[in-house]
Amino acid sequence: MRGAIRYLSRGRLVEVSDVAPSEMLLDHLRLRLGRTGTKEGCGEGDCGACTVALGRLVDGRLVYEPVCACIRPTATIDGCELVTIEDLAVDGALHPIQEAMLRHHGSQCGFCTPGIVMSLFTLWTEERTVDRDAVLDRLAGNLCRCTGYRPIVDAALDACSAREAARPPEAFREHVARTTAALTELDDGVDVFLGDGDRFFAAPRRLETLLALTEAFPEATLVAGATDVGLWVTKGGRALDRVIHLARVEGFDTIEEDAAAITLGAAVSLARAGEVLGRLDPDIAHAFARIGGAQVRASGTIGGNIANGSPIGDTPPLLIALGATLELRRGDRVRTLEIEDFFLDYGRQDREPGEILTRIRVPKPGPADAIRAYKIAKRHDQDISTLFAAVRLTLADAAIVEARLAFGGMAGTPKRALGAEAALVGASLREAASWRAALDVLRDDFTPLDDLRGSAAYRTEVAVALLGKALAEIAGTPSAKTRVFARREEGVS
Repeated sequence: MRGAIRYLSRGRLVEVSDVAPSEMLLDHLRLRLGRTGTKEGCGEGDCGACTVALGRLVDGRLVYEPVCACIRPTATIDGCELVTIEDLAVDGALHPIQEAMLRHHGSQCGFCTPGIVMSLFTLWTEERTVDRDAVLDRLAGNLCRCTGYRPIVDAALDACSAREAARPPEAFREHVARTTAALTELDDGVDVFLGDGDRFFAAPRRLETLLALTEAFPEATLVAGATDVGLWVTKGGRALDRVIHLARVEGFDTIEEDAAAITLGAAVSLARAGEVLGRLDPDIAHAFARIGGAQVRASGTIGGNIANGSPIGDTPPLLIALGATLELRRGDRVRTLEIEDFFLDYGRQDREPGEILTRIRVPKPGPADAIRAYKIAKRHDQDISTLFAAVRLTLADAAIVEARLAFGGMAGTPKRALGAEAALVGASLREAASWRAALDVLRDDFTPLDDLRGSAAYRTEVAVALLGKALAEIAGTPSAKTRVFARREEGVS
């Protein structure tokens, strides 16, 4: 067991043992290291001013991801390379992203600029063709109030196009080789424990250690990406005394796929989950693309999005519609349950003290299945759902033989519309009158939330409209698998 976290910075190993469970990476940078280039804006992972890059190995390949330092606990960067805005210029020469931002006049007050540059740096490091949509997606988690995004987007396209034409500079290729070797050596495979029984941060590597810790400290706070828990500290002022970090546990970040299903470890990031599940259907890909910004998707995990039990979480309705099952473990006991049965009531899930969500199994839609998913929020990007609707229909010709309709924001938990599902079975998509009754039944399936994001009456009417929209779209589509991914152009969803 190791009593300190270790990470790489500027090619050197940094080892720190006196890290409090509640210390955020932004404070570590500004107060401990004196790196004040990284700014604090919102303090809740929305504005992106605090964005830094974390480098880590994924299947042996070095990947840089943007993360919000304001809500990322310092101790969770163990085993990573930390890259900040101060690290990009080498020997007085600006990084290509910095140089392009300067040339295209992409900065005014400059407060948000370090975070924007770091987000674009992570995009620049990716080995792919970068188009305008890729830039807009990467910038969705970075807010700028004074420049306007056109010069920023132009700068990103300019720098990434030049990189693609010239391939990575020799210095960057050398850096990748050195860092890959250093991170490989840094992965010692041992458990990390900082503190004592009263106050600690634990990052177990072995599943056995995790199970022993959760059984001994069932009240401990479990974190993976901390995109939710981080706000308990920055906005709620809470001091976390006992934290168990799940993302280092061996096997928790694995993805397994066979002909029938995709199985995700609980600590698989939302970005990686969206990539693999998004290949099943365009609507699934679009749903994941609208979960926060790139920073949130890089840190947040599929297991965390489920286990926190939010009635307006984005992935649970989608996974319920797909028929996903969960694996939970406490000690030697392993059990599985349908994901819809995991949510018991507002703020209450079917998880015993010390029990851990370990894996999520998602059945693949069949050739007779049609999928639709819609997120309603006050803005398109980087917003919490007012309502989320997920629809899966199994068809025989035009007849509906099975329907799974799941909604978030319509009750204290994500929930299926069982009455409307029953009313749809046997209906024909060719005859609208045969399925219109399901729209009326849907009104009685829920007692919707009534809050600042939307009234109960509003949510009811929108849910009915979205089900009607899904049915009309599927009825007008010869094959659910031939649709073009064009949801970005839609204004309402």
